[in-house]
Amino acid sequence: MKSYLCAIGTANPPHAFPQQQIADFMAEALQLNEQDTRKLKALYRVSGIDQRHSALSDYGRQNGNYEFYPNTPGLEPFPTVGDRMQAYRKAALPLSVEAAQECLAQVPDIDTSQITHLITVSCTGMYAPGLDIELVEALGLSTQVQRTCIYFMGCYAAFNALKTADTICRADAHARVLIVCTELCTLHFQKHPESDHLVSNSLFADGAAAVLVSPQPLSSLSLRVDAFHCDLAPSGHKDMAWHIHDFGFEMTLSSYVPALIKQGIGQLTQSLLQKLNLKLEEIELFAIHPGGRKILEVIEQALGLTSKDNRHAYQVLRQFGNMSSATVLFVLQSLWKELQPTRHEAPILSFAFGPGLTLESMLLSVHYV
Repeated sequence: MKSYLCAIGTANPPHAFPQQQIADFMAEALQLNEQDTRKLKALYRVSGIDQRHSALSDYGRQNGNYEFYPNTPGLEPFPTVGDRMQAYRKAALPLSVEAAQECLAQVPDIDTSQITHLITVSCTGMYAPGLDIELVEALGLSTQVQRTCIYFMGCYAAFNALKTADTICRADAHARVLIVCTELCTLHFQKHPESDHLVSNSLFADGAAAVLVSPQPLSSLSLRVDAFHCDLAPSGHKDMAWHIHDFGFEMTLSSYVPALIKQGIGQLTQSLLQKLNLKLEEIELFAIHPGGRKILEVIEQALGLTSKDNRHAYQVLRQFGNMSSATVLFVLQSLWKELQPTRHEAPILSFAFGPGLTLESMLLSVHYV
């Protein structure tokens, strides 16, 4: 028995800011001098991002006119983890509901009471009773729905959610699994001048994505799950990390990450394709997590891809930035909208990366009925 991605929905907070406007906020918040401000703005210009969304309005404000951060030089006292989790709890539910409703609206024959499993994913906030229980109530799911929470795995966590859903669907012919990935990365802005933090602040954004997974296709177009493969690059253990500190969750994203991914992506791809006796040249559809512009470029170099092959990843990066676990589902949705019946049975190669350094891969097939 196989599993199928039957619908994908996405949502973003209402505050959308041009990348250079966010750079202005960062320069003021970090109290940079003129020379460092020019360097920061140059970093933002080459990020490949035009705009990002945030649950906070402050990133579009300047001159101390803030709502979340203190209106003081240096933003002191800086918001604590408690402050940020309060903001997460306020914003996460409506964003998650919007993504889930957009997803479920695509399969009108499925009533919310028929959802058998709910998987929630996040690395940017948690509380209990949590988002999963609030979603049961907000969406009208059965109180007996089986709930699984996947926390703190970073940008590749949607793959673990899909693996879990795939296992459930293979075991239960009546399963209907709703996955909701919700990330509010911008709540965790850190005002450190080190380059790793400057890069992180230039990339991450807020968004949610939902996907319905079933053992059978539920609409004319679905994506069949064919195989997964995961690997670790232990030499990158310290280069991509996510730690809880007193003033939020601190992301480490070193400049060595693209090189580490470039070293490992070839073997990862070969191992995945061997499971289905496929060759890379047989694949024309790609859904790659846009961890950053440089990451996309090194993958293209390693696998012989073009920017056109990678266009859905670039489009999501440009319009939304890196929304951690939700991002690869945005890329899949972008690809989905372009599919035609002539693509029936065409394979899709997908990647995502995260702390560890973890390298995740997945093969899907386009399925029309």
